[in-house]
Amino acid sequence: MTEQRYDDAGDFKEVSGNYTLPEAIREAQRCLLCKVAACQKACPIGNKMPEWIAELAKGNFGNAMAIINTRSNLPAVCSRVCAHERQCEGHCVLGKKDSPIHVGKLERFVADFDSEAGITHELIPEKTRGRVAVIGSGPAGLTIAGDLSRKGFAVEIFEMEPEPGGVLQFGIPEYRLPKEVVRREIKKIENLGVHFHLNSTCGVDFTIDDLFDRGFDAIFMGTGIGVPKKLNIPGIDHPGVQQAIWFLRRVALYQSGDMAREELKIRKGDRVGVIGCGNTAMDAARTALRMGAGEVKILYHRTIDRMAALRAEYDEAVSEGVEFHWNASVTDIKGGDDGKLKSVTVTYKHENEAGETTYTNEEMPLDYLLLAVGSAPATRIVSTTKGISVDDHGYVITKETPYGMTTRKGVFAGGDVTNRPTTVVHAMNDAKHVAEGIERYVDAIKLIACL
Repeated sequence: MTEQRYDDAGDFKEVSGNYTLPEAIREAQRCLLCKVAACQKACPIGNKMPEWIAELAKGNFGNAMAIINTRSNLPAVCSRVCAHERQCEGHCVLGKKDSPIHVGKLERFVADFDSEAGITHELIPEKTRGRVAVIGSGPAGLTIAGDLSRKGFAVEIFEMEPEPGGVLQFGIPEYRLPKEVVRREIKKIENLGVHFHLNSTCGVDFTIDDLFDRGFDAIFMGTGIGVPKKLNIPGIDHPGVQQAIWFLRRVALYQSGDMAREELKIRKGDRVGVIGCGNTAMDAARTALRMGAGEVKILYHRTIDRMAALRAEYDEAVSEGVEFHWNASVTDIKGGDDGKLKSVTVTYKHENEAGETTYTNEEMPLDYLLLAVGSAPATRIVSTTKGISVDDHGYVITKETPYGMTTRKGVFAGGDVTNRPTTVVHAMNDAKHVAEGIERYVDAIKLIACL
């Protein structure tokens, strides 16, 4: 196990607690086991909630886990980071009485109990149907690998980082998703026969053509979006302005012992601003506090009802001391000494009952500013491969039949690189469809070769 290291100023222990066994059984027994399950329909991957909750209610943990595994390769992850309030729990019929089944916590209990007890032992078929290379080990890549491995494909994952997991490992903070949980889920996928190549970057260490030359029948691109978007603000290039995802990655590297504390910019007492109001912005703000920041302010150009983040994430951020400034846009950045900022100009938008709009400015002292305004796809793979087309925004173009195949025969793509998913579970859902497309494609070319 990798040693975890934390700053004296912060606590990265997991925020939400797990059920005890009696608590989980009692909660599962509240489920009405609806024949037409709104919770299942609301789940992007179609998790069979009534079926596995019924097994859990009877204490059949192995059966519950087996049912979950038919739809999810990452249950311990999804149970922690999914937007349950907008999906399964938000559609539970008991929610009309303000007491929906806590599906996320139940799934977490089953997944954690299964891992700790070592219950699941899957019978995996021989890897005789074909060879598939997966580039990237984020949610989409891991889903592709798990699904295809279970169906008899030999799958190898190529990951540029020293540890697999992608955004799960380097983008979601420890207090929301403990890294040992990610490692545990990845170990399960490895036990399916999936082989990992780490510190391997496509476009640098190898190319798509190299993989085909090695005998792979199909290749999946699941590299996500690696180029942060840039705002057109005077002073934006100052070293005191950093991307939120870059900050979160460096904190993760520090915690795993791969980076010194001195390499992290934020120090105890620093004043930090965050532009954006999605889950990444929340993660960056709360992580900055844990790294010792004296004050953290989220600056969002819209109102609270327009934020992309979950309300639960907002509530927890407020309880931890994050300040929120609504209808607030940074319009100028002034640099200071030692790589820090001096201040930023914040322009507030005001609308009265007559619909008239006015603006006021505030000079806000800040040491650092983190940007959480989205990213675009990296071009490293496309630029080193012939035949893969992208749209005007750089996203990879794919087909409906076979689902997920790019304009290059045998090369598939899914997840954020195609501009479809927005969350971990949506990336997993898209990847499940792509896995079916790869399965059909490889079976077809094998059949044609035999004719």
